[in-house]
Amino acid sequence: MTTQELANRYFDLFQQRKVTEIYQQFYSADIVCTEPEHALTMGVPTITKGIEAVLAKSKARQEIIAEVHSFFCSEPVVGGNFFSMAMGRDMTLKNGQRLQLAEIAVFGVKDDKIISETFFY
Repeated sequence: MTTQELANRYFDLFQQRKVTEIYQQFYSADIVCTEPEHALTMGVPTITKGIEAVLAKSKARQEIIAEVHSFFCSEPVVGGNFFSMAMGRDMTLKNGQRLQLAEIAVFGVKDDKIISETFFY
């Protein structure tokens, strides 16, 4: 599978909100996730290593959301073994706070698996 094919499939599944399938099909067991330094102020680690830790972080984030009002994801842009997408959500947290988040995500691909993800927000 080419990086473009993987990116296109990621986009299709994300549009359907099938994030679990994305993790199962495309993430390497040794995935490394990098968040910006200011993520620490929100209780999010800047580096997460391994699929189990990434899944736990994702689950923890989902548990604080009361409602997602809308979301978006741009079509992927591919360069070599990387692809990037703009992503965002308008959501209300369980504490009543409403947030509109937008980010750029860059994914590294090797051997048909996503081996790295880096978020800018």
